[in-house]
Amino acid sequence: MTTAVAHPAAVAAVTALAGPGGHLLPAAQLSALIGADAAAWARFAAHWDELTLDTHMADGGTYRFRRYGQFDLDPAAGELTLLPHAPYRQESDINPLNGGVERVFDPLTDSFTGDPLLRSVLVELGRIFSAVDGTASWNVKLHPYRVSASADQTGQPAPEGRHRDGVTFITSLMIGRTNVAGGESGVYTDEGEHLLTTTLSEPGDLLLGDDRRTLHSVTPVTPVDSALPAHRDVLVIAYTAR
Repeated sequence: MTTAVAHPAAVAAVTALAGPGGHLLPAAQLSALIGADAAAWARFAAHWDELTLDTHMADGGTYRFRRYGQFDLDPAAGELTLLPHAPYRQESDINPLNGGVERVFDPLTDSFTGDPLLRSVLVELGRIFSAVDGTASWNVKLHPYRVSASADQTGQPAPEGRHRDGVTFITSLMIGRTNVAGGESGVYTDEGEHLLTTTLSEPGDLLLGDDRRTLHSVTPVTPVDSALPAHRDVLVIAYTAR
């Protein structure tokens, strides 16, 4: 048994993903699993100030900031390999809003890809997912998002509505919420059965889903005080079996 699935939090995640297909890993449990403290989460959150405007939003919105990159991962060996930067593409049947085109985003910064917290998260999640279905090697796509909100523009964390991403496992990691209301995440079966609903709130709250068997959604975000900056920062991590 790998280190990851020996930890009670990892065991619970494996059980839920092998069963219903969705699971919430609270921040305290993830922090214990990867050995992260509040200072590490604060350091990691600073990378979100370096995101750039997503200019590919087919709804015309200017509320989303992001970067993009991908790794190969051998979770058993703990080997993480950054891949050359490339456009991101989803087909229209997966993403009716923004799919069908190659979208070019700014690459992840060196400080982001080299952050030890990121490495720990990616490796431990890979071990959890490998324990679910036996996959030995993963392609891991990283999507750090900042969704802003103002009196003039509602933020849309999931403008495509209830959807899947066309990968094996999908995760959403809360980095921080600043002056926002909303942003409730839901996970559903293909038949529309509700599996869980949660509002990720603490840095390190993590929502996991088997993307082959579930759909997910996030409600819009609005500012609590429209006179102040408002945004929701998350890291979406997509694992695809190689």
